[in-house]
Amino acid sequence: MSEFSLNINGKQRIVNVDGDTPLLWVIRDTLGYTGTKFGCGRGLCGACTIHLDGDATRSCVTSIDMVDDDIEIITIEGLTEDNPHPIQEAWLEGDVPQCGYCQSGQIMTASAFLDRNPNPNESDIDTAMKMNICRCGTYPQIKKAILSAAENKAASNGGDRG
Repeated sequence: MSEFSLNINGKQRIVNVDGDTPLLWVIRDTLGYTGTKFGCGRGLCGACTIHLDGDATRSCVTSIDMVDDDIEIITIEGLTEDNPHPIQEAWLEGDVPQCGYCQSGQIMTASAFLDRNPNPNESDIDTAMKMNICRCGTYPQIKKAILSAAENKAASNGGDRG
């Protein structure tokens, strides 16, 4: 067991775990942020997606010893402080979730994607989201929600999506 300092959801936290412990289990079992889900354990499905310094990252295949204490970790619980993130609002407006299991990973991937590409087309979305699996098949709703979030963000910034 080693001591690790983490910057998670805007708070500095100290944990004592083995260095090869997947970040997913530190987040869920040690820190109690259960919105990040276990899916496949191999980084293939996307249910465990979090942000590391703004990049969508699979926490099930990222060991804690790979994360420096100055790296900002954001889970679904930390995506926003007080209000829903625009992508979360679009998810609710579009009635995206069915079983909901993959949704936090979908949202985390989509929010990081929109930070990099605020004006995506459908092909961009397909490429960005292709490694996130939804067993319920809500892919059309997910795509529509991402487009809606981009449009809403552009409208609130006074921009035009073209």
